[in-house]
Amino acid sequence: MYSKAEASDIKKEFWTRFGMYMKPVKNAESNTINWINYKTGIRHLYFRMDAGKRTAIIAIEVKHPSEEERLLIYEQFESLRGYFKDIMEEDWEWQQVFYDDDGSRASRIFTVLENVSVFNKESWPSIISFLKERMIKLDLFWNDVKIQFEI
Repeated sequence: MYSKAEASDIKKEFWTRFGMYMKPVKNAESNTINWINYKTGIRHLYFRMDAGKRTAIIAIEVKHPSEEERLLIYEQFESLRGYFKDIMEEDWEWQQVFYDDDGSRASRIFTVLENVSVFNKESWPSIISFLKERMIKLDLFWNDVKIQFEI
């Protein structure tokens, strides 16, 4: 078991390595970007990555404070579900409503890699590959559809 400080240091090391690994990768428009802190350009819409004790996750989260607006954005994603699957080449989970760590309502579209741990460095190549492949595809998808969310 790790202390909070040790766990924090291990996670920091992982995300630093992931960032270094992704640094040479250009986005769909051939620009250099910060993959870890991906900017969607839409308020309250986030691309999230996390790695923990047992899993790694990548997600699109809609955290708009207005439930009506949040559901509207989620429905826009729903209308693009077929195209999303074509780009991602796999099924993701779709949750119209979920409660995040602070108890606020959100919507998300996500996929999880099971049986890995950020605290086991032998898992890092699997986690990095999982996140990298999906983040690049997610960027490609977003590059094609972002304009629909700006309107």
